[in-house]
Amino acid sequence: MPQTENLTSYYDIKQDEDGGRYVEVHVTGFPLLQIPLLNKSTGFSREERRELGIEGLVPPHTNTLEEQKARTYRAYGRLTSDLERHEFLRALQDRNEVLFYALFLDHLEEMLPVLYTPTVGEAVKNFSGIYRYPRGLAVSTDDIDHVSEVLDNVPLNDVRMIVATDSSAILGLGDQGFGGMAISIGKLSLYVAGGGLGLDKTLPVELDVGTDREDLLADPLYLGQHHRRLTGREYDEFLDHFVEAVAERYPQAIIQWEDFSRATAFRVLERFRRVIPSFNDDIQGTGAMAVAGLISAARQKGERLADQVFVVAGNGAGGIGVAGMIRQGLLREGLSEQEVQQRLFVITKEGLLVEGHGYEADEFQRPFIQPREAVADWGAGEQPSLLDTVRCAGATALLGLTGAAGLFSEDVIRAMHRNTARPIVFPLSNPTSHIEAHPADLLAWTDGGAIIATGSPFSPVTYGGREYRVGQGNNAFIFPGLGFGAVMSRAREITGGMVMEAAQTLADFTAAQGGPGAIFPHIEQLREVSQQVAVRVARQAVREGVSAERRIRNLTDAELTEFIQRHQWTPEYLPYRCAPDARPARGL
Repeated sequence: MPQTENLTSYYDIKQDEDGGRYVEVHVTGFPLLQIPLLNKSTGFSREERRELGIEGLVPPHTNTLEEQKARTYRAYGRLTSDLERHEFLRALQDRNEVLFYALFLDHLEEMLPVLYTPTVGEAVKNFSGIYRYPRGLAVSTDDIDHVSEVLDNVPLNDVRMIVATDSSAILGLGDQGFGGMAISIGKLSLYVAGGGLGLDKTLPVELDVGTDREDLLADPLYLGQHHRRLTGREYDEFLDHFVEAVAERYPQAIIQWEDFSRATAFRVLERFRRVIPSFNDDIQGTGAMAVAGLISAARQKGERLADQVFVVAGNGAGGIGVAGMIRQGLLREGLSEQEVQQRLFVITKEGLLVEGHGYEADEFQRPFIQPREAVADWGAGEQPSLLDTVRCAGATALLGLTGAAGLFSEDVIRAMHRNTARPIVFPLSNPTSHIEAHPADLLAWTDGGAIIATGSPFSPVTYGGREYRVGQGNNAFIFPGLGFGAVMSRAREITGGMVMEAAQTLADFTAAQGGPGAIFPHIEQLREVSQQVAVRVARQAVREGVSAERRIRNLTDAELTEFIQRHQWTPEYLPYRCAPDARPARGL
């Protein structure tokens, strides 16, 4: 008997008597060609065209997937700006998803900066102007009393990963209103390309609670809600309704919370992390990525994480998330709480996070507040500056998540260089226009000694006749594998241990596969990295007792790897057959 593997409103994936996989479609004719999950365009065979009622609706010649990629890449090469390229690729995704991912995977290093950071920032800002095709789910304040009905409109019945944003703190751009949908779409493209999550398992969501941007509110062409952001109880009730509806419609789904403002990000994570499996990429993904890079950088110095003194510039969700993961990593290496405090300093725009300035009101900042007596002999006043902190604390590692361009000045970096011959400097802010310092300057100010990673991609830098590779600290090395491992283990909760295991896996992969001097792997290794992260995250879920997937509980490492590999989606065209209840459409 043929067996059904997956089900949506449009198709089933089945196996025939010989074990071959095929797609049984419930919609045919012209409507079939409008569904990007199903449209093969010129890839339909002659037999499929006749059976599916699409003869004459596509050009007569049948192309292989390789031929389609070649033609599409040629057209892509004629474009002249990254925003045009982004729009081109998104339009391709909205026509033919298999072809989109096949092309993307063939050109990961070239296309990732176009689909994700830094170009996605431009797409976010221009989202209402470049909107073409409905993708994802927009849950707005109009829907607060009937979110379940809105979710029922989604034609996917087995969503496992949702990326949801309220767009209040997009990259370094701040409130972007409805434009944040571009971020959710981009993140889930990486779950598919990098992690191998199935196309029909993902759902991008924009939580449109309004915007406080005057220019958007005044723009009649802005596509989001034209009112100010919900706050307080109304906001919490909105999210409660959303989470309740998701848990009912998709009981095995995981939510990745994305680009919330700092106070909201931590509160939402704590409010829902045990209600529905969820994590925040800005807090936990960024933190895991940064710690993985710091482990790699310390190894280059022949040292450990615990041998460094850290200054984290930025007390937003990303900065506090990074500080939290550094703290967890130092405790894991055996330091006491007091020793961690002596090695970890967080800088705000006003200066050092130190007691007596009201930071205690934010519980998520409390672990990083320096006691007054710890800085009393610095001679730096009530609130030491970034330069004071680097100099007086003896900082050897400096990380930037501020969005403040040029914050890491020559004085600051030269002060670090006096503390260590090889300062670790990670200006991680995105997009590129917001970076705290440029790699060429960092190398010049440290006589080539700096160990550098940036948030956006940079070409290698030549200094003193030597070429330096600049590592890209991209969350894409963490979240696709973390999420896929959680999906495969059917994790009831995304634990701190699972996130730290993702960080350690990335650092170990870099040491083994990244090449000489690597802080992070090459982007083209993304799927391999994600697979290893997924395996170890799933193993950690079993170890901590949060895995509901019985099939993996007693697997060896090799068997678990094979299990993960078997479930990774790869872009290919399967043969199509009409479902018994399908009838070719003869008109609209």
